[in-house]
Amino acid sequence: MADTPQKIGVVTHYYTNLNVGTVLLSKPLSVGDMILVRGHTTDFEQKVVDMQYEHKNVTRAEVGQEVGILVKKKVREGDEVFLP
Repeated sequence: MADTPQKIGVVTHYYTNLNVGTVLLSKPLSVGDMILVRGHTTDFEQKVVDMQYEHKNVTRAEVGQEVGILVKKKVREGDEVFLP
């Protein structure tokens, strides 16, 4: 039986000019983790290669933090983020 992806957060904003989505985390996240982003018209998987908290690069973020993540495709407010 396949593992069910674990929800770790929700997209709160997308910066088109930067290709950055902000994600409010409900579980910890680290640079190097693979994530799935799913929503009404969004469905892709990528590795977290760049993450910022309060405009500073971080390698790990904790529950309750809102982080900026460099994304390879457009994300939308309300899209859910999962660990596969």
